Amino acid sequence: MRSLVAPLTSLGPLIALVLACAYFASQTDRFLTGTNLSLVVQQSMVVGVMSIGQTIIILTAGIDLSCGAVMALSSVVMARLAVVNGIDPYLSILIGLLVGLAFGLLNGLLVTRFDLPPFIVTLGTLNIAFAITHIYSQNQTVVGVPPELTYFGNTFVIGQTAITYGTILMFVLYLLAAYVLRQTAVGRHIYAIGNNPEAARLSGIHTVKLLVAVYAVAGLLYGVSALLAVGRTGVGDPNAGQNDNLASITAVVLGGTSLFGGRGRIMGTLIGVLIVGVFRNGLQLIGVESVYQVLVTGILVILAVVVDQFARRHQE
Repeated sequence: MRSLVAPLTSLGPLIALVLACAYFASQTDRFLTGTNLSLVVQQSMVVGVMSIGQTIIILTAGIDLSCGAVMALSSVVMARLAVVNGIDPYLSILIGLLVGLAFGLLNGLLVTRFDLPPFIVTLGTLNIAFAITHIYSQNQTVVGVPPELTYFGNTFVIGQTAITYGTILMFVLYLLAAYVLRQTAVGRHIYAIGNNPEAARLSGIHTVKLLVAVYAVAGLLYGVSALLAVGRTGVGDPNAGQNDNLASITAVVLGGTSLFGGRGRIMGTLIGVLIVGVFRNGLQLIGVESVYQVLVTGILVILAVVVDQFARRHQE
């Protein structure tokens, strides 16, 4: 039985993605076009980068509910500083990234120094970031952002397909994260903490410092996703990212990463992001109402968690 579980958890997301693409391709000839597939990736890039941070946190057996709100705050800070306050666009971007980093550090310090559950901590910082976003923006969308902030929304053409620079950045970040997690001591230590934090500590791993660093890096990635959001929409929207925390967790779970920590692959998360994007795009193309898109996503999440539980029980 164990010989069947490993392929199921590792290849399952890829099989699901291929089957979804095959189904929608059979339903509409508009699905398998370069323009549409590029659109799927463009629509997924903000959550995609956010999901990298969510993955490394979940690998340590944590979770982050604040990511969408932190992304929205970072995007509004970038846009408002550049447009309203006239600050240099590159400095505005840097400050926006630092806002994401600061919230990540706050989450990490609260989780480690006060031994608080990540769910409760990030639920609290979600509300804090949400409130600050609306207070700071005065509930107004920031328009007229300078081109430096929208660079990653620009496109280049391969064949007849337009590809955004933001999607390239997303793929580069996934490759970098995959290398760190699989080929470095830091990556192995992250998996060790997720498997057994006490054993990791006794083996000489600085678990507290590493956990703080994990949350901080995740926060920085939320800042990067904010820059991608501004690039894609061309505005700083205080209402952005309200459901992105759930979307990122969905992508991580669909990608085969265990919610109990210590097991999963970052490339699986990328596949999970694409699964969500393909389903939403495909169902829209065949005329299915958006509420059913949410229903299908919920069913997929439950199935992924069932597979995860099944795998855990047969590996113990």
